[in-house]
Amino acid sequence: MKNFKNKVAAITGAGSGIGQQLAVLLAKQGCHLSLSDVNAQGLAQTVELLEKSNVRVTTQKLDVADRDAMKAWAADTVHNHGSVNMIFNNAGVALGSTVEGASYEELEWIVNINFWGVVYGTKEFLPLIKKSGEGHVINISSLFGLTAQPTQSAYNATKFAVRGFTESLRQELDIENCGVSALCVHPGGIRTNIANAAKMNDSLKALGMNPEKSAKTFNKLLRCPPEEAARQILEAVQKDKRRLLIGNDAKTLDLIQRVLPTGYQKVTAMATTWSKRFK
Repeated sequence: MKNFKNKVAAITGAGSGIGQQLAVLLAKQGCHLSLSDVNAQGLAQTVELLEKSNVRVTTQKLDVADRDAMKAWAADTVHNHGSVNMIFNNAGVALGSTVEGASYEELEWIVNINFWGVVYGTKEFLPLIKKSGEGHVINISSLFGLTAQPTQSAYNATKFAVRGFTESLRQELDIENCGVSALCVHPGGIRTNIANAAKMNDSLKALGMNPEKSAKTFNKLLRCPPEEAARQILEAVQKDKRRLLIGNDAKTLDLIQRVLPTGYQKVTAMATTWSKRFK
């Protein structure tokens, strides 16, 4: 897709962060929008930012973990806009916990949103995008879909899964040569609400960490503005890239993992232990 004018994009998690900025930038380029978020207030704020845009905008309060709701939203998008060219599976949540300390309910919660939400979005929109003759599936993984981190086992699992799912999809689309492509995005520290909304349980104390302070510390690592992340994502779509790493942190840790495919784990564990001494 060389341009977005008069195309139709569906975006999950459009009420804040990267999703909101994707909507703003796409609208500026003449792209019509079907927006969803579990937070109706956030969606309303995004719509306010788009008031002066000369594009059609529809919204839906939506939990991406609800397969039937995702199916209905995909159908409504085509009904309201006539077609759809892109799905940005952007919605996600975080969980700070040890493997031992994570409850099954917590694991199901994060997997249902971060992985199944991407699966539902991809499967429900892909046939509709193919009908348009030109389109893209954009799935948001993470820096933590490239390297694993202590206390992030559940988040790592979902983001590694998104990576594998999307890379396989891209190969299938290459073989089909159907006019539709796929991109897997690995953002580093982006200034979004994910840290504030993350669940942190008391199992972190077993590693000498304070659950409340951990969220604040994580927030300090979120340096890249979401509008810059959105800009890079749209540029990657236009260039038909397979993978996009956003931020120097993502690029650096990706390089370390390539040089030390298993050794990086010891380095990370030592760095985590060392950093606790100065808190």
